[in-house]
Amino acid sequence: MNVWKIVGCVFGGSLILAIGLLIGHFGISKTSTPSWAQDLSKNVDEAFIREFMNEVNRDNIRENLRKLSQYPHMATTKGDEDTVQMVLGQWNDPHIGLDEAKEERYDVYLSFPRAENPNNVQVVSPNGGRPFQSQLTETDITDDQRDPNVVKPYAAYSPSGNVQGKLVYANQGKMSDFETLSHFMNLTGTIAIVRYGGAGRSAKAINAAKFGVVGLIVYTDPKDINDGITDESKTYPNSWYMPPSGVERGSYTESFGDLLTPYYPAKNFTYRIDENNIQGRPPIPTQPIGFGDAEKLICQLDGLAANSSWQGALNCTYNIGPGFRTNGNFSGSDVHVNVYNYEEIRSSANVMGIIRGSVEPDRYILYGNHRDSWVHGAIDPSSGTAVMLEITKILGTKVKEGKWRPRRTIIFGSWGAEEFGLIGSTEFAEDYYSKLRDRTAAYINVDISVFANATLRAQGTPPVQNVIFTAAKQVETPVSPSLSVYDNWIRYFNRTSSIYGGLVPQLGTLGAGSDYAPFLQYLGISCMDIAYTYDRAVARTAGNVLLRLADSLILPLGPRDYVETLENYYDTAEKAFSNRLSEKSISLGKESKMISMPLRVRMINDQLMLVERAFINHFAFPDKLYYSHVIWASRSSGVITFPGIADAYAKAVSTELKADWDQVHHHITVVATAVDNAASTLQTAASI
Repeated sequence: MNVWKIVGCVFGGSLILAIGLLIGHFGISKTSTPSWAQDLSKNVDEAFIREFMNEVNRDNIRENLRKLSQYPHMATTKGDEDTVQMVLGQWNDPHIGLDEAKEERYDVYLSFPRAENPNNVQVVSPNGGRPFQSQLTETDITDDQRDPNVVKPYAAYSPSGNVQGKLVYANQGKMSDFETLSHFMNLTGTIAIVRYGGAGRSAKAINAAKFGVVGLIVYTDPKDINDGITDESKTYPNSWYMPPSGVERGSYTESFGDLLTPYYPAKNFTYRIDENNIQGRPPIPTQPIGFGDAEKLICQLDGLAANSSWQGALNCTYNIGPGFRTNGNFSGSDVHVNVYNYEEIRSSANVMGIIRGSVEPDRYILYGNHRDSWVHGAIDPSSGTAVMLEITKILGTKVKEGKWRPRRTIIFGSWGAEEFGLIGSTEFAEDYYSKLRDRTAAYINVDISVFANATLRAQGTPPVQNVIFTAAKQVETPVSPSLSVYDNWIRYFNRTSSIYGGLVPQLGTLGAGSDYAPFLQYLGISCMDIAYTYDRAVARTAGNVLLRLADSLILPLGPRDYVETLENYYDTAEKAFSNRLSEKSISLGKESKMISMPLRVRMINDQLMLVERAFINHFAFPDKLYYSHVIWASRSSGVITFPGIADAYAKAVSTELKADWDQVHHHITVVATAVDNAASTLQTAASI
């Protein structure tokens, strides 16, 4: 018999027995069931879900997006404060608003460029001339780019400074890239130019500094973002491709949350560490530029040609340097990086909205997206916020009219200062750590809702997989009413599942790319991130998932889906590491694999909710702030398996030190214990 039917029968029988005992105890007539008992046993209303999806209005989403992206709204600026009032105003509206809405402010450490002294990159000739300077801002292609509040390109949290040296090309700025370069030249005192990708923004600068590089230039290569297109006539506004002057702004930090108050909410009474003790930000001046400017520098480089994997799509062969070729425009010249950033503590607002649950008000379903952007933010994040506002409008109206109330409490979060390192969501997670850890069943993130190609892009931890599948099967694609989002998704991204007995859509994995990170990595809450080319399809899919999580009698979380992930990770680790581990008398142990078997038996709500928490170990990665999830924490190893084991193994192999092999054994113990705890979580609560 199907295990889900067994669980359903057991739970259903227990529930009926409990209700029967209560009815008998209070002497209520056996011919009628009281309304409170009916509410207690009510399951998700499929008709209501269909009604919700039918009411999603693309014109409302479009108008929301127009208002949100009308002006630049970088965190804590006037534009950002205007969006605070916009969201707060709707959520407090007496006709379409939520039960409660409020601002929650945190005093956070941010980094800004000086408007009066823009950052730049220059070429300095031997006679002191300046034959080249990078563009101080993008070329004005549309009127909105002329807004004086458009922030000039900069690397947030880069230190200020003026440094000069010979230019070298270092591919993606990975440690291996700089190691390769160091075999050909002495990197001390050089300036490195690297392209986005391969390593985190801040990691590029940290890696560079270890080899004596004094300044870093970062650009987006057309090979990585434009399908190789460099011709200005074929880029925006003539297509979606980035134009040559386009610059990717970003936060150059390795951790997330407020940098001065790790693990504590950034309030006026909170202890702040010394700025000099911040870890994970660039130690050298760093500046991003457009690929048009990068081409002028890279195509003049001297030295050996970079290998084929380092070559990009600019119109030349990429040489590695150092310095410029003698027969070029910049012969004998150095490169000068000028950064004038400053840091400041500012008040940043989250806007929180609540619809209280009717049966389990102390169980939370979180739905969120950040509100701030580097510039206008039409795609990131306003497309997601526009969708969230439409969802809350529909549900808020139902609540105000008395037509619906969820079983569990829904909390909506419009996070502040995400672009600076997931700050608003992280401060919220720190502020309400105990309550969120104990009460939250799942978190839904819809950041860039119009993203990917013409199919759904969903990422998440294994327990949320099935509820996304269920919702996707009920949503029609905008291109064809006969084709569901699920069927379109499985056409392009799929995998074979032993649990589902065939092909299923491929659910992507989560790292730390958006506001789900603190909830997953720090609190151990099951999370998902949803995007699609079509915003109305995203609203219907994400809203469908939200209603199922909020209203289902049994939480639609599937811990059995973790089995495949754990078994795949175990098999990968066994193939990659077992021979060397045996030499060191360290065993992965078959028991590490077999203890996942109880995960095949689904228990009910609290057990389902707490499975993800079992993989949290706040002591597993002492050198990684907030990363506590032993399955999904960041890893530097290229082996796709348990991150702690993979990274510890890579280090031990390189050093052959006993202390490092002991760390491998330690991380095997961490994983085995976590999996054992996950299995125990799903066993009868009254037993150990």
